[in-house]
Amino acid sequence: MKRDKRQNFASGQVWRFLIYSLLWTVIFLIIAYVVTDVLVKQRITEFLYALLPEESYFWLADAWIFLGVTIYVIVELIIAARRILYCGRFAQQIQRDLTVLMTPEKDVSDYPERLKSTEVQLKDIQHSIFRSAQIAKEAEQRKNDLVIYLAHDLKTPLTSVVGYLSLLEELPELDTQTRAKYVGIALNKAYRLEQLIDELFEITRFNLQTVELSETHIDLTMMLYQISEEFYPAFSAKNLTLEQHIESGLKFKGDADKLARVFDNLLRNAISYSHAGTEVTLSAIQNDTHIRIGVRNSGDRIPTQKLKRLFEKFYRADPSRGTGSGGTGLGLAIAKQLVELHHGTIDVVSNDQYTEFTVLLDRNEL
Repeated sequence: MKRDKRQNFASGQVWRFLIYSLLWTVIFLIIAYVVTDVLVKQRITEFLYALLPEESYFWLADAWIFLGVTIYVIVELIIAARRILYCGRFAQQIQRDLTVLMTPEKDVSDYPERLKSTEVQLKDIQHSIFRSAQIAKEAEQRKNDLVIYLAHDLKTPLTSVVGYLSLLEELPELDTQTRAKYVGIALNKAYRLEQLIDELFEITRFNLQTVELSETHIDLTMMLYQISEEFYPAFSAKNLTLEQHIESGLKFKGDADKLARVFDNLLRNAISYSHAGTEVTLSAIQNDTHIRIGVRNSGDRIPTQKLKRLFEKFYRADPSRGTGSGGTGLGLAIAKQLVELHHGTIDVVSNDQYTEFTVLLDRNEL
């Protein structure tokens, strides 16, 4: 639509030039062949015949023809020049406005009605450039924050590991119970350190690796039961109960490892953000067209403005938690990417009673 308006403006100037030229030609012919021939030519001829010598009369008698052609050409050039200057003025205006696109504090100038679409498009481009710069700046800030969080959390478990191992080396006379306690603490901190290192590799894979699916026929019912059983220690640690409503016989064709990762991330997220002593619900049902998997937990309500950003890379709804209680802000972003690779959708709702993530998979993929 905008392109059509710009084409109409350009073609309009051409048509204006042709119409003005045609009008001037008609007027000129009327003057030349009617008025001049009747009123002027005869008088000029008689005047020149009486005034000039005979040898100069013949070439001066037709001087009015040369004069008329000269006037005609000059007026045509004036008409063309006006159109060119009119278009050139707006070309300069557009060129000037192109230089301010990178400076949002300066406004794009106003254009006539015929070029309003150009004005709107320039303003849209200016806004898009500014918004892209903002998004890039926010992404860079999130990555910088992530590096700070990870650097801190890498140092914390490493310090503990080194400290407890040093105690074991320096105090060989420690009793068996204390020694076992120190070894257990050091081992847990080492596991945490391993998890953080894995998250660093996860960031690299998420940004640089093209994900490909290795599709097989999957028993979703069995997969969901197995994944939920693996989280039994984590549920026990927060005194959470798991309620399962999983329909039997759920089948799907997809990448088993990557789908398992989706549900693993959703359950891990539910545990991290659940209030202690509450219930987490894992449900899976199917209808004629879709398989619906839901993970619901009871925790703090997520504000609407944050819900829209939950699936962004490196975004965490509660950044005050740090990486010690959660991850890098990649889990939900990865889950969304993997679900969409399976031609499915993932969504979230949150209110004062619960937060629920819902995955919809198309049964036509069977």
